[in-house]
Amino acid sequence: MGTRYHVTVVDAPGGAGRGDYQADLDAVLASVDRSMSTWRADSEISHLNAAPVGAWFPVSAELHAVLTEALAVHSLSGGGFDVTVAPVLAAWGFGAGAGAPHLPLVTELDALAGRVGSEAIELADAPPRVRKNAARQLELAAIAPGYAVDLLAAAFSARGARNFMIELGGEVRTAGRNGAGERWRIGVEQPDAAPGTPVIAVDLEGESISTSGDYREFFVAAGQRFSHTIDPRTRRPVEHSLASVTVIAGDCMRADAMATALMVLGPEAGLALAEQEGLAVFLVLRTTAGFETRKSTRFGAYLRNPGS
Repeated sequence: MGTRYHVTVVDAPGGAGRGDYQADLDAVLASVDRSMSTWRADSEISHLNAAPVGAWFPVSAELHAVLTEALAVHSLSGGGFDVTVAPVLAAWGFGAGAGAPHLPLVTELDALAGRVGSEAIELADAPPRVRKNAARQLELAAIAPGYAVDLLAAAFSARGARNFMIELGGEVRTAGRNGAGERWRIGVEQPDAAPGTPVIAVDLEGESISTSGDYREFFVAAGQRFSHTIDPRTRRPVEHSLASVTVIAGDCMRADAMATALMVLGPEAGLALAEQEGLAVFLVLRTTAGFETRKSTRFGAYLRNPGS
């Protein structure tokens, strides 16, 4: 997946050693990569992207589950989250095989208007299958890593592990307690600082956490900063003051997708949706005086000092 992972298992049950958990890691990550990576021409998602419009395409239960969640978050966010944004990402120089980030022509972006929109994706069960009712190219980088973390958590739980922390490219899921018998202490990264510098920390015990931000992938042209966070509705990088969004949820796939969705929606609409849905959300905004933070009502429950 082009990233790193970090796993801690505490008090692993007898009969399962480091090699067993490593085997689980290798198997899950290889499986998700074969299914959902657009960097691979032989992946399941690449074959789906090449499938003809209007034809039902059989997919694995795993890919069906991810697309089901993607469509749910697309609807919830009013189109702020959209896995069909791949051609727009490519136009800006982001994503698989896109080359270097650059400013596209306005006419190029306008021509992509009819190629974006998850409304054209139709799912069916028994057997799981997908139909594209219009030309669409899918990109799952904003949801598949979280799903991979959930699969790893399920694999570890199946081995009897009850206390662990899994981190994959910044997507985190926890279970039970850490080695000191306390809740897992997870830092939220400070935008524009050295990697790993926290702005705040939360205590988790069975929850997942994901952060989406504009400070790792961007380019500057004509004195203006352009983020890799693209609003599918405008086909342009977001222009609001939001620098990062952190979401805490029960499963990592939902946290991953919602962090991206709220990053697109911006501070006001994003926080309003978080309150409406009872989401635990932490926002970092850029201001002329530096960074400003906001949080949803529910987020305070995960702070060691709720008043902070």
